[in-house]
Amino acid sequence: MAVAPLSPASLDETPLELPEDQTPPPPPARGASCLRLIWEVVETLLLALALYLGLNYLTARVQVHGQSMYPTFKGGEYVLVYRQAYHWGQPHRGDIVVFHPDSMRREDYIKRIIGLPGDTVRIHNGVVYINGHPIEEPYISEPPRYEGQWKVPEGYIFVLGDNRNNSRDSHVMGPVPLSTVVGKAVFVYWPWQSLGKIETPPLMPSSSATGSVR
Repeated sequence: MAVAPLSPASLDETPLELPEDQTPPPPPARGASCLRLIWEVVETLLLALALYLGLNYLTARVQVHGQSMYPTFKGGEYVLVYRQAYHWGQPHRGDIVVFHPDSMRREDYIKRIIGLPGDTVRIHNGVVYINGHPIEEPYISEPPRYEGQWKVPEGYIFVLGDNRNNSRDSHVMGPVPLSTVVGKAVFVYWPWQSLGKIETPPLMPSSSATGSVR
């Protein structure tokens, strides 16, 4: 059965009218959209800059070179350093610190604090003595093969590498000014297999070495 085509006159051409509350808003002006985009980019950059400056104020990131702190650190590991550790607190024996060995600040050294201001440090027969008392050091690679005695002045610390016989430290260059300390090493973050918090046990009197020296 054939169906006659509708004539134009039979079509309802009355336009639909939306209720007032459903009327679409006018599109934003192109200039306003550009300004909003620029402001969002500026906000993101300012936030990134604030985070970067805050991170650099609180921390430093250093790479370990060489084997002077073996076995605690291996060459190539990356360490997070807390810059404010000694602004808000005091250094402790056993802390691992990063410092500049010279006034030019061209290098960073990483060593362990052995002596504090006022301490007398003596190394004798492979044993380290602090104020006449031998200390236990399970973290060193081997006992030191050198000897000596040092008095730590006020405002200085005495530092040694855990790889005692392969380290340029206070037994060579003397006590280190606290003013040259960058901060305390707190975390190894690379490579993944070394990831973890850096433990700094307090130095305790040795149970194997008896007596004391003056």
